[in-house]
Amino acid sequence: MSTTALDQATTMIEKAWGHPIDVLECLAVQRPAEDALLRSVMHIRSALVVTDNAVAVHTDRLHALTRPGHVPAFYDLERITGSAADLRVAQAESRTSLQAISHVIEARDATRSADRGPAVRLAQAAVARTGHAPRAGDQGPGQPAPSAAASAPVAGRGPRR
Repeated sequence: MSTTALDQATTMIEKAWGHPIDVLECLAVQRPAEDALLRSVMHIRSALVVTDNAVAVHTDRLHALTRPGHVPAFYDLERITGSAADLRVAQAESRTSLQAISHVIEARDATRSADRGPAVRLAQAAVARTGHAPRAGDQGPGQPAPSAAASAPVAGRGPRR
C-alpha cells in the first residue's frame, strides 16, 4: 500500500514538533495561543483528512468502474470521466495541503533559527528605507521626526530658463 498525503503530513508534523500527532492535536486545541503555527498546521491537516478520504473514495469508484474483465456500458463512461476528474481535483488539493504544511514548518524553522543577525539587520534596513526610522545624528532621543514637507525640498515644474 502506498503512503497517503495524510500519512506524509503526519510524519512531517511529528518530525517538526517532536511529538506524536495525538499529543500535538491536544496542544493545538488546549493552548492555541502558545504555538499559533502548530494550530495552523493542525487546521491544514484536518482539511487534508477530508481530501484524503475523497481521494480514497474516487479511487475505489474508478477501480470498480474499470475492473479487469468488465466492459463499461456507454452510460458508465460519463461516471468514469467524472470520477477521474474528481480524483485529480482531490489529489491536487492534497498536494496543496502538503505544500502548505511544508511552508508553515519552514516558517517555524526560520523563526527559530539561531542565525537571527541578518534577519534583524534586514528588518532594520527595511524600516529605515520607509522613512519611519530617524537617521543617526539627526535628532536627539525623544524628539519628533520633522515632517516630510519641512525636510525635503520640492522640485519645481520643468526646467528654469
